[in-house]
Amino acid sequence: MRAVASDETLPPVGVMTPDRDVLGHSWERAWASLELASPPEAVREQVLAAYGEPQRGYHTLQHLQECLTHLGDARNLAKHPGEVEIALWFHDAVYNPRGSGNEKASAEWAARVLNDAGASATTQQSVHDLIMATCHDALPTDADQQLLVDIDLSILGAAPERFAQYERQVRFEYQWVPGPIYGLKRQQVLRGFLKRERIYATDIFHSRWEAQARINLGLAVRGG
Repeated sequence: MRAVASDETLPPVGVMTPDRDVLGHSWERAWASLELASPPEAVREQVLAAYGEPQRGYHTLQHLQECLTHLGDARNLAKHPGEVEIALWFHDAVYNPRGSGNEKASAEWAARVLNDAGASATTQQSVHDLIMATCHDALPTDADQQLLVDIDLSILGAAPERFAQYERQVRFEYQWVPGPIYGLKRQQVLRGFLKRERIYATDIFHSRWEAQARINLGLAVRGG
């Protein structure tokens, strides 16, 4: 992949205006699926504001909306769709490119909101575990975790122009890393996905995205 020079000015990319109808419907649907009343509107606004923080290039409202859209196409596959949907809402709610505890902090935020809404300890733990699965440090075996992780990785199988935008967006988040070091580390990440027997665990997303993901990743690691 091409390394971006450390002194290059990188503008924010992927900034978008949230679709309030899409997001609002998803939020209400998730809480209804959990048979819980929606939290105060201020809670949702705090989450949306978090996805709009200036240090983000990829982990933005664009990514959140893409994930929720993909869930809408495969919601019937989830054993606990409300838990999966809430986990998607919170999975990148805390994002500091320089930090290493983003998933844990996001999972804890979700658990606090669920607790305040009266969710059971089992539901809180399930959502916590779903979010932690997006660390991508192990292949999930739980069906809902597989679905959520596949959705989170949907960008790898996106159309070439969207994948190229994604690569620029990630570079923006790590613009403080010198180009040669970033290039080396980024290749390690992308090669890690390529080495997997399957990038996508669920059959529906494997058939939909696997081939394109391998094309995108192959071009990226070769510098195409």
